[in-house]
Parts: sequence; C-alpha cells; structure tokens
Amino acid sequence: MWWKELLFTALYTGYFPWMPGTAASLFAMLLYMAGFCVFGDAVVWINAVAVGLMLYPGVKLGDSGERFFGEKDPPQIVLDEVLGYMIAVLFHPFSWTTAVLAFLIFRVTDILKPWPTRRLQSLDGGLGVMIDDYIAGVYTSIIITGLKPLLAACGIDRKSTRLKSSHVSQYR
Repeated sequence: MWWKELLFTALYTGYFPWMPGTAASLFAMLLYMAGFCVFGDAVVWINAVAVGLMLYPGVKLGDSGERFFGEKDPPQIVLDEVLGYMIAVLFHPFSWTTAVLAFLIFRVTDILKPWPTRRLQSLDGGLGVMIDDYIAGVYTSIIITGLKPLLAACGIDRKSTRLKSSHVSQYR
C-alpha cells in the first residue's frame, strides 16, 4: 500500500503541515515547469496523456486514501489538487505566465468551490474527493482563456513571457 500512499499524497506533499492542498498545487506547477525545461513544448502532450491516464485511477486512489486515513476527503489526499492543476493548463500552450496564473486561479476556485463543486464534493468515495478539483481545473482553464486577450492587450502575452524550448536546450 506504500505506493498508493505515495500517489494519493502526491509524493508525500499531502503531509505538509500548512495548507497541503496549496503545497500540492505548487508541486504540480513546479513539475509542469520542470517538464517544460526538460521536454520543451512536448510537455503539453505529456500533460494531456498523464491527465487522461490518471482521471479514473485518481478516483480509485481517492477511495484508497479515504480507507487509509479513515475519514471523508482527508487533507492529506492531494492527488486531486495535482490533477486539477494539470487540467487547468491542459488546453493552453506552455508559458510561464499561464503556469503561474493557473496556480493562483486554481487555488482560488478550489477554495471557493463555485457551483456545482461544493455539492459534488459530497459524493461518496474517491469521486467526491476528486471531482471538485477536476471541475476547479476546468473553471481555471476557462478563466485563463478569457484573460488571455486582456493579458495580450496589457503586453503580457505568451510570446513575450515564454522561454523558448530552443533556449532551454542550450542549458541541457
């Protein structure tokens, strides 16, 4: 069972003593950024595959986590935050601005739980653990899509804030 604990606590970030959900979201953002530094633009496709492969197993791991901790949606289960963040950046080309913006907006939507996330969180088992963060990730993605024209109008667009993968490759 140690490997399940490793996964549902997102490599033990769920044991962070203060705000484990924020710690896990930060971990997800750093993982995404590191993925870009290593794989360049392919990180977007790697993220898409990872999300696709982990949606259902994430629910099952949420079930295991609830049994492991003996309570409904314990704060140590943070795989949902990691997957929620990954969903938030799923349909956007990589940029440093988008990565950080997704972290900030995702945390706000995850904490505020706009309709229908709060109600869906009460579902039994791993689905209840994961669904609110999956939806928060979708909301975050929609908000980022809406903000992109505003960011571009303010001179903060993907091209000016992006470290091109060709620049990264010279440091490998």
